[in-house]
Amino acid sequence: MELFLIDAIGPFFRGYDRKRVNWSKIPFMHLANASEDDWAAINEELRTFARNVTTQGYNSVTLDDLAHLAHHPLHEPEVTDRISRLREKFTGFFNLLRDEYNLKVYLTTDVLPMTPAVAAGIGDNPLVLSQYYRDLVCQVLDDFPQLSGLILRIGESDGNDVNDPIRTRLHLRDAKETNRLLRDLLPEFEKRSRDLIFRTWTVGAHRIGDLIWHRDTLQKTLAGLDSPRLIVSMKHGESDFFRYLPLNRAFFRVQQRKIIELQARREYEGAGEYPSFIGWDCQRFAEELAGAENIIGMSVWCQTGGWHRFRRRAFLESSNRDIWIRLNTAAAITVFKKHETPEKAVESVVGTENATAVIELLKASEILIADLLYISDFARQKLYFRRVRIPPLLHVYWDSLFINHGVRKVMRHFVGDPDKALQSGEQAALLFPHMIALAQQAALPTDDIEHMRDFFNLLRLARRYYFLPFSEEIAAEITAAKKAYKQRWPHDGRARYRVKISFVPFPIKRRSLAFAARVLLRRKRGYRLIDRLFILYLSGPAYRALRPRDPAAIPKFLRKSAMGVDILFK
Repeated sequence: MELFLIDAIGPFFRGYDRKRVNWSKIPFMHLANASEDDWAAINEELRTFARNVTTQGYNSVTLDDLAHLAHHPLHEPEVTDRISRLREKFTGFFNLLRDEYNLKVYLTTDVLPMTPAVAAGIGDNPLVLSQYYRDLVCQVLDDFPQLSGLILRIGESDGNDVNDPIRTRLHLRDAKETNRLLRDLLPEFEKRSRDLIFRTWTVGAHRIGDLIWHRDTLQKTLAGLDSPRLIVSMKHGESDFFRYLPLNRAFFRVQQRKIIELQARREYEGAGEYPSFIGWDCQRFAEELAGAENIIGMSVWCQTGGWHRFRRRAFLESSNRDIWIRLNTAAAITVFKKHETPEKAVESVVGTENATAVIELLKASEILIADLLYISDFARQKLYFRRVRIPPLLHVYWDSLFINHGVRKVMRHFVGDPDKALQSGEQAALLFPHMIALAQQAALPTDDIEHMRDFFNLLRLARRYYFLPFSEEIAAEITAAKKAYKQRWPHDGRARYRVKISFVPFPIKRRSLAFAARVLLRRKRGYRLIDRLFILYLSGPAYRALRPRDPAAIPKFLRKSAMGVDILFK
């Protein structure tokens, strides 16, 4: 293995005080008002970050993004001015990372970045748009010789909340178009001896939306691409960064050089607010990947990912507040680069004296996350809708816990042994007193474990609501627990979860829900006849025709987070 990437965007969120943060990319509009003092502070934090990650063993970093560093004649004047200023500042950052810390620098890019003026001037001709994008790529590679390459994301674009004249949009719709773009770009990378890292991550839109798991789509996309400058980057599972997902079998089918993507700041598991250790998963992945060819490294996301109010920044927190993230970055590099155990990684972070207590704490946390955050009976099921694999965690999403009748019906339909689900959750919750004692013993933030305890108590009560007969008592207990949680963990003190409660009966009957699940969902990767005839092609128009005209009728969570629910029906 030779490439050990980690994202370096944390310093650019300094002073970014939005209530809920889009962590998918550097907030460039926030930087538009940065003072010279702000830029100097970012520079120092980037130096701190680089010093720490190189100490752990990383040799490459990622930064965002091509769209905000590439000029175009059609850009609006204010966009041109802003890009000029960003180019000046990022030149300094690239030099710092490469020259002072010997780090390779890779720049992310979505396909395709546009502004209103560019869109109006270029139009919608796919070939013209591809040439426009190729020109941007060549410009950035030529203007920034410090870059070792670009990281292309073709299956996701900017979220609905991004308020920036430069916005990305989905451009590639199928494997043929994607293959053509890669064929056009790779000679430019070869000519300049730079890497093109191609991410297979998608959110399910268009025919290319199943790229992350569908072997035919992946094969057609990569057909004939034998360039020595191409690296394929794949998340470890067939969905986002969740537990319970087996290793993506595409690692054993793709012949090109490839890297595995891991997440240290677990966006669906507290984002560093409490321990969510990935070390033993890394060990399992590494053992399985021993049978795969051309694995040349890994990419760790230690800051990137999610829409939530959790604000901890990797390697930049005081008083050990980023300890749970640093343990994960250490585990990944220790397992994949040093070929040592996760336990050795823990020891490297907390010291030999505290390692035993911390390992015991992390093992307890592993049980809590597996048995109480996730509902294992549901999480183990393989379910697909259209071109996406259904996440194994539905009732908790980013910073929101949903306790409502709709979730209750879904869980009661899919979970075959509710008594076991209840028992495993109750049993796991008993671990918290010992975990707090272990945290005290190892001088780790005990309030993180207390916060985890209080939130997981809400999860425990939610599970009772999901699987026991409804009673006013359990509704009152949940309401009181939410109030106590909000009082104990106020917004002005720290980030906390949003708890969305509604006991209003869900209008769809269980029989109708069961029928819809049989028709719309499948348990195998391959598409059924009904998928090819209806679900893939007609459900999109049907959804758009039946969608409420009033946007407020669709919950804000589904409309505003990420690209919105509409993207599933593209």
